[in-house]
Amino acid sequence: MTDNTKAIINAIKDTGYIVLGIASAAFGLEGFLLPNRFIDGGATGISLLISGITDIPLAILIVVVNIPFLIFGYRVVGRGFVVRAALAILGLAGCLALFEFPEVTDDPLLVSVFGGFFLGAGIGLSIRGGGVLDGTEVLAIFLSKKLRVKIGDVIILINLLIFVAAAYLLSFEVALYSMLTYLAASKTLDFVVDGIEEYHGVTVISEQSEAIRHMLIEKLGRGVTLLPARGGYRVSGVHQSYEAVFTVITRLEISRLYRELERIDPGAFVVMHRISDTRGGMIKKRRL
Repeated sequence: MTDNTKAIINAIKDTGYIVLGIASAAFGLEGFLLPNRFIDGGATGISLLISGITDIPLAILIVVVNIPFLIFGYRVVGRGFVVRAALAILGLAGCLALFEFPEVTDDPLLVSVFGGFFLGAGIGLSIRGGGVLDGTEVLAIFLSKKLRVKIGDVIILINLLIFVAAAYLLSFEVALYSMLTYLAASKTLDFVVDGIEEYHGVTVISEQSEAIRHMLIEKLGRGVTLLPARGGYRVSGVHQSYEAVFTVITRLEISRLYRELERIDPGAFVVMHRISDTRGGMIKKRRL
């Protein structure tokens, strides 16, 4: 397969993700959230809030509210990102303006959960296609660099202000349901972006490092890296040398890893953390 063919296939795949994301987000907005005046976090939540207290169409607000985020995106990420994001946002606005989705339910709990689910899935699919339907995280990155705070703290602060405004302008009950919508959307977005194969980095420190290395390769089909290590907890100053084993597994393999380690060395010290991205090396599981 030539490089041009791969590029065309990837472009078609990315476009498909963005189109599906637009359809899912539009359905979540018009079929659940907008008719019941529920909101979400981020730029979408701001658009829904303004639409709930004015007669301005949501399709227009989606574009106008995201313009500042796109400007920040140009400064933080680059022109290519802004072009893809602008096309995705215009596509969502066009879908909202041209198509009418029926109201699915007026039950507040179902509206908040499933409205958030479809909206989060839409944003996640768009991200997998290289676009974005909500530019809040771009602003958060920009502000975190300026204010020297964590990105997550900035996002929480932005959404807190949105929900406080919703409680004042709409109602306290709507604000509470909207927080549930945001939680459903964010969890769905994480699942769609990370997928079922969410990766975890695992470091195992044990005197049985060779047996653990063999188990990871032969039974789990994973690549490993051996790191020279010395124990530092002995008061006497005599530190034992051994090899720490590092590997990357999916969350579905965590329980199996623990079972295998229990057989080899029940006292093994295990450090595990989520990995947001991987590149190169042997990440995909090899065939056993």
